[in-house]
Amino acid sequence: MKIRPVLALAAVAVVAFAAAAALTRVLAHPAADDQAGAVPAARTSFAGLAHATGEPTLPGLERLHPAPGTVARAPGPFDDRFTFQGLSFDGARVRGSATITSDVSDVLEFQAVAGFYDRKGRLLGTARYVHHADDTNGDAHSDAGPPSEAERFAIAVPKPWRGVAVSAAVGVPILVNE
Repeated sequence: MKIRPVLALAAVAVVAFAAAAALTRVLAHPAADDQAGAVPAARTSFAGLAHATGEPTLPGLERLHPAPGTVARAPGPFDDRFTFQGLSFDGARVRGSATITSDVSDVLEFQAVAGFYDRKGRLLGTARYVHHADDTNGDAHSDAGPPSEAERFAIAVPKPWRGVAVSAAVGVPILVNE
């Protein structure tokens, strides 16, 4: 066996491999940093728009004066997309459920805010129930059956108002479904 043809064949194979590796490297990597800056991007600004400073509230809670032992419905921005069922207040917590009526899809984000009132109908303060769909445990986009259209909630009276709160009002400031 002659060594020269084998060496020539090995040299051609090494050159072909190096060329393929270099071509793959060039095609697989994004543009250099100086070229990446030249890519056009959308820029938006909203002059005069103030950043949110806290959780959303329902201004209607301050105008309500529910009778002792009752639960009133506080008006909110999504009232046309759900109905409340089973609202009750036992002095310790307000309970109920919101059934989505706008379409049949899973609830991704939901907040119910409860206002708690004294005997004279004065607003003592608020508390909230928050639901976030969580992709990590299969909550969102689950194919295990029909979408959940109802969101049950229970909102406890905060410690400072326990024993003083005699009525409640509930509204929904956040509702996001698929």
